[in-house]
Amino acid sequence: MKWNVGKIATKQAIAIPDKTAFIFEDKNITYGYLNEETNRVANYLLSKGLKKGDRISVLLANCPEFMAIYLASAKIGLVFVPLNVRMVAGEVQYQLNDCGSRLLIFHDAFAGNVETIRSSVQVEEDKFLWLKIGIPGLPECPEWASDYHQIMDDNSTDEPTIDKAIDIDDPLAIIYTSGVTGNPKGAVLSHGQTYFKVFQIMMYTDMSGDDIFLSQLPLFHSGGLFIIATPVLCRGASFIMRLRFEPEQFAKDIEKYKPTVIFALTTMWRLILQSKALDNIDVSSVKNVLGGGERTPISLLEELAQKGLFMQQGFGQTENSAMMMLPKEDIIKKEGSIGLPGFFTDIWIQDLYGERTPPGVIGEIVATGPTVMSGYWNLPEKTKETIVDGVLHTGDLGYIDEDGYFYIVDRAKDMYRSGGENVYPAQIEKVLIDHPKIENVAIVGVSDNQWGEAGKAFIVCKEGESITKEEVHEFLNGKIAKYKFPAHVKIIDALPMTSTGKIKKAELKIGNLAE
Repeated sequence: MKWNVGKIATKQAIAIPDKTAFIFEDKNITYGYLNEETNRVANYLLSKGLKKGDRISVLLANCPEFMAIYLASAKIGLVFVPLNVRMVAGEVQYQLNDCGSRLLIFHDAFAGNVETIRSSVQVEEDKFLWLKIGIPGLPECPEWASDYHQIMDDNSTDEPTIDKAIDIDDPLAIIYTSGVTGNPKGAVLSHGQTYFKVFQIMMYTDMSGDDIFLSQLPLFHSGGLFIIATPVLCRGASFIMRLRFEPEQFAKDIEKYKPTVIFALTTMWRLILQSKALDNIDVSSVKNVLGGGERTPISLLEELAQKGLFMQQGFGQTENSAMMMLPKEDIIKKEGSIGLPGFFTDIWIQDLYGERTPPGVIGEIVATGPTVMSGYWNLPEKTKETIVDGVLHTGDLGYIDEDGYFYIVDRAKDMYRSGGENVYPAQIEKVLIDHPKIENVAIVGVSDNQWGEAGKAFIVCKEGESITKEEVHEFLNGKIAKYKFPAHVKIIDALPMTSTGKIKKAELKIGNLAE
């Protein structure tokens, strides 16, 4: 089937050219303007000799140009590779070379990292494009790069003409995973998979063209690009975009723009609540609150509910984003659940022998359907390990209840055995995160002479606080079985994190061995 995600821009520019596609830093961007800018980029890329299947990368914070480049790539069959702006130079270099990007567009704020690695990557000399981010005091365009807007403004706004039609199964994007235990893997997502995700998000939220979405997730994340931006544009709705996430601004945008759907990760919600920014904010316009992305304490859900915001927890991965969502009507009845499989996804729990587990029994969460990635870029063996007979093995452990609702327990690789019992650190972490003295916590299994393995809790305390092992055990008493209590507690200043905000538990284990 010959179709592509770039058609979204083309079709909406014809149907609703004057409607707001998104608002960036309080500036309206219409569907007509977005398509014109998309076509300028597409025609420029073609003029530079880029062809179907070539990879291009962006190192950009949220901005209108990000969306135009993404949609332009889709229109002419290029593979779009967004890079995490929090990465250091070496990480950027690895991903550029791994995917073989021919072109890189970057914000001026990240020019230092790019200059460090530009002679060590495959990006061609005439294909470094510099873009002003709008923050005063940053250096001007370096001589080895081209000014994005000076180049794009001279290109035609006509629809691009391509030699080879784009198939629905052709790759649209490569999104790199965090690389918690090794080098990041590039998940390859097709045009068709993206459309099915779009339809699934529309069904989760009962989306209409009148909806306004608020999310300050970065567009270089699958959540920002494929759960918010692409579905909203496909439906002809509108979304609010900011350069970066700021808790106070997030709350102000609820008051100002009256969004109907809000999406924020658990860490973002925690910062919003801590800032008290939601106090006295009218949230009556909001019909859906989407969240998740990490363990979410019941106390956080309850605090949001007190403010009139009832979060629908979801579950997904880069390899299959937004595969599950808790229905709005079940938020209270099924508190803590990650919901039910989406309309275009089949999900079940299976044991080590590939058999489906009964309710209440923990096993691996596996999934199949048209939203699952094509595979990992240039990693055929890793793809075969992860997608077996068309079934995606998530590596996450969970269970279903008697009604078929799913609950996540932990990552399979994080589980350890203590005295012959399976221990899932996430269960313990989810309890401890509610301790008034604890800001963050991670638990890993360490060698133990008596039990084989025992838990070690690495705790970041709130400012001015400290906590003892005895206090930890007292707080856990009656909440979880005693064999799950961490035998060791270590107070640290900060947990090691990936560029996408995931805890590097492997580093905690390595550090423990070195002690």
